[in-house]
Amino acid sequence: MPASDPIPVALLHGAGYAGGEVIRLLAGHLDVTLTAVTSRSLAGQPVWAAHPHLRGLTDLAFIAPDDFDPASARAILLAAEHGQAITVVTDLLNRGYDGAIIDLSADFRFRDPGLYPTWFGLEHPAPDLLDAFQYGLPEVFAPYAPGQRLIANPGCFATGITLALWPLARHLEALDVSVTALTGASGSGTRPKATTHFPTRDGNVRAYKILAHQHLPEIQQTLGTHARVHFVPVSGPWTRGIWGTAQLTLPPAVSEDDVARWYEDAYADAPFVRLWPSLPELRYAAGTPFCDLGWTLNDRHLVVGFALDNLLKGAASQAIQNLNRVLGLPEPSGLLPTPSPLPA
Repeated sequence: MPASDPIPVALLHGAGYAGGEVIRLLAGHLDVTLTAVTSRSLAGQPVWAAHPHLRGLTDLAFIAPDDFDPASARAILLAAEHGQAITVVTDLLNRGYDGAIIDLSADFRFRDPGLYPTWFGLEHPAPDLLDAFQYGLPEVFAPYAPGQRLIANPGCFATGITLALWPLARHLEALDVSVTALTGASGSGTRPKATTHFPTRDGNVRAYKILAHQHLPEIQQTLGTHARVHFVPVSGPWTRGIWGTAQLTLPPAVSEDDVARWYEDAYADAPFVRLWPSLPELRYAAGTPFCDLGWTLNDRHLVVGFALDNLLKGAASQAIQNLNRVLGLPEPSGLLPTPSPLPA
């Protein structure tokens, strides 16, 4: 049943692709109400000016960030670019904001501030805040500590790869795995660039940031120091969705039944992980809030497949999962259908 008084939430810097999906999901959420969406460049224009598919779903207009009153929202979702969220968060906290903050950027994902110069080219200006943020991969870290209100939403590749490997990392003393994963053009954001230009991307695949993608430290941070992940990201000729495989050699004592049990135990209570009898297909995961996993084993060689929507489970719907958790709502609220009671 919906809350009698929906909880007011706001979205800051909501003009990008992930922001549009957050708005769409919240429009159908029965327990919260989106009261404000900010954009410096689109202030005063209707939300559908940036997100035409939302026309008729919301009457909200963008407001300038300086016109937003934090006291009007019990929770804030932040979809700023990497490096910008730090300033927004520190300003909110310095002004005494004590509600929940779900940050979709990478600015608070790492525990070690020394990783930021290497992977993002910046010295973190608020390293003392890093420990205050919970890395928000619910399937691994939830339930969060009571009162936890600051969440660092994981990256899209990091979500898929970590969920694909987490059950193995829990049971194997050493994990050495090679990952190849393809992603759609929306993962590069709304700003046009040569690598997302249609004639360049259509009918083509291209590896990039080989063994040096910025999501690697997130993955290693979660899996542990006993895990080594060699990751080749690839741009695919579609708009949204990530599909990939992880390959490794299992110890002789590990059976196919062991692998199946590890995954079933890890995700028995995870409503947004679906286990498939074979490697998953991208088309069934795109447009959904699920991460699909499947595997095949042949003579100790294990291949784990994963598929997810980079804008949903890799960003917006995972942010709603985290929002629900910190607000004390059921995790699937606003993401999965709620059965209606039969009439008396």
